[in-house]
Amino acid sequence: MYRIALTIALVTTIIACASPETPKEDNKEMAATTQADTDGFLPMFDGSTTKGWHTFNTDTIGTNWKIDKGALHLDATKKDGWQSSAGGDIVYDSTYDNFHFKTDWMIADSGNSGIIFYVQEDKKFQYVWHTGMEMQVLDNDGHADAKINKHRAGDLYDLIASSSEPVKRGEWNTAEIISNKGKLELKLNGVTIVTTTLWDDGWKKLIAGSKFKDMPGFGTFSSGKISLQDHGNNVWYKNIMIKRL
Repeated sequence: MYRIALTIALVTTIIACASPETPKEDNKEMAATTQADTDGFLPMFDGSTTKGWHTFNTDTIGTNWKIDKGALHLDATKKDGWQSSAGGDIVYDSTYDNFHFKTDWMIADSGNSGIIFYVQEDKKFQYVWHTGMEMQVLDNDGHADAKINKHRAGDLYDLIASSSEPVKRGEWNTAEIISNKGKLELKLNGVTIVTTTLWDDGWKKLIAGSKFKDMPGFGTFSSGKISLQDHGNNVWYKNIMIKRL
């Protein structure tokens, strides 16, 4: 009996050693922040539900936004045009004026998404980007948008190109948006990559030279909501938090 048990144990060990490694992505730590940290940031995502988030201009959230190992994941397997079939851009319930926002994001190969802020929910605005400005989330090595100036990861989309590109492909990236009394700073992986002043004549000139020039509400609001974009590609967000300034 002892020899039989020993043989079974040895066979089990051999099989386990011969098994392929867990995919790299599965090894990534995906725990979300669920408590305020010592710097006064408050969580916008509890790691286990979509509480606090809803699809733009609705009261519910699309079923393609799912919880995946502690991350908020847009499952874009099924498409409806350039977005997923049951996703849509989502917005957080609360409104912010001066704030410091932080999140970790990871985008699929050839993927596109974005973090959009100062969004206004109103039926006269069809999309979040009709009012809110965007920090681009992109696979620079795989998505066609990366060939367009001011459309790469970390850029203030179509307005200001990032001064450097500390983005990491296929890994988690930490994005920060700091907007305080008209001063805007975008950071990626701890590096400041965009700084500008909002709502002055220079800002109006930037908009006039962009794709948003014919959208009268774009970039004019100093208070609004934060949105995560459905651009029809798989994307993950975790450690989503904010501090009012």
